[in-house]
Amino acid sequence: MTLDIPVADEPKSTANLMPDAQIVTAVRHWTDRLFSFRVTRPASLRFRSGEFVMIGLPGEGGKPILRAYSIASPSWDDELEFYSIKVPDGPLTSRLQHIRPGDQIILRPKPVGTLVLDALLPGKRLWFLATGTGLAPFASLMRDPETFERYEQVVMMHTCREAGELDYGRELVGSLRHDPLLSEMFGEGFAERLLYYPTTTREQGARMGRITDNLTSGKVFADLGLPPMNPAEDRAMVCGSLAFNVDVKAVLEGFGLAEGANSEPREFVVEKAFVGEGI
Repeated sequence: MTLDIPVADEPKSTANLMPDAQIVTAVRHWTDRLFSFRVTRPASLRFRSGEFVMIGLPGEGGKPILRAYSIASPSWDDELEFYSIKVPDGPLTSRLQHIRPGDQIILRPKPVGTLVLDALLPGKRLWFLATGTGLAPFASLMRDPETFERYEQVVMMHTCREAGELDYGRELVGSLRHDPLLSEMFGEGFAERLLYYPTTTREQGARMGRITDNLTSGKVFADLGLPPMNPAEDRAMVCGSLAFNVDVKAVLEGFGLAEGANSEPREFVVEKAFVGEGI
């Protein structure tokens, strides 16, 4: 069950803001381990969908505790959205999980990251491969019309331990498939261009298994009616734990895809700044 914390009626005065501070506008707790929140957007911030920024809270002695967080909202959004795990003893999230509308967080407005469309060569099909809160940059990219201008199909593969941990992505994809603006831009068949493949690894569900296993076995291709990945048509973005990134990279290279970067676009890219379990 999710818990929404409503937007504050009276945001705190900007005269009392900390340096680099933004105001929390909404918080939603998806499970006892996952939450999302929205904050005001700095007027000067320009970013490409899929990039991340450093956010945090003041620590002891006033020194800020900062971590890299992918921006989950698209580049056109008036606010910024983030998707986070909760770590009871984490230096940042042990406190960040208790924020409420009207509170302040620190946000350094210097976006960077490898999960951007310009880091990939043109192709037919774009695969988003994520575990846990690694979904965040793809939440941004799936809401960006440019993604669908560049690719005929987008496949969102997302794996979590339990079904409830998939709710954020499931709700997002469901809303996008029926988004009136995207449907108007790309036609009535837009829903078929965004394919969603959620799986669990612990809790029994309709679809199970790790992303690497479902790719190497060919199960995902059979389930979705797609051909196996090939470097002529397929592009991919990867975001998860370090171990996940390494394993998926090997799988993609096995399909003949090569890793790229902003300076040298290729067939797939990996985000190396993903926020893991120690936050």
